[in-house]
Amino acid sequence: MAHSSSSGEDEVISAINVTPLVDVVLVLLVIFLITAPVIYQSAIKVQLPKAKSGEQSQKTPFHFTLTKEGQLSWDKETVDWEALGKRLSTMGPDLAEQTAIISADQATQHGTVIRLMDVLRQAGLTKFALSVESARNSK
Repeated sequence: MAHSSSSGEDEVISAINVTPLVDVVLVLLVIFLITAPVIYQSAIKVQLPKAKSGEQSQKTPFHFTLTKEGQLSWDKETVDWEALGKRLSTMGPDLAEQTAIISADQATQHGTVIRLMDVLRQAGLTKFALSVESARNSK
């Protein structure tokens, strides 16, 4: 590219325009920020029961997931039933102030959920929330 200056000589512009590059990078960043939580949440497949009276719960480090086969996960990490009590006992006395969120597949046996709640109560957790899928839009 060339342009004429006041002296009448042609000069070559040798600057690189980075604006399109920055635009593309920002669009990719937005796409990754939007899709990352969706990918992260679908790591463990559970079919939550539907309820019209469900409420949003606060974030807590004590989020437990039970699959229909009875497999237990704590924050997306598979945990052995025997190791769960030991791991909770190392948490200290502040457990009574925390809320445990339990996400159990609708096909999970009732006894398995009660077993988890019993282990959590023995460790000191006394507040529980059960995850449900919102059924407000369905008839």
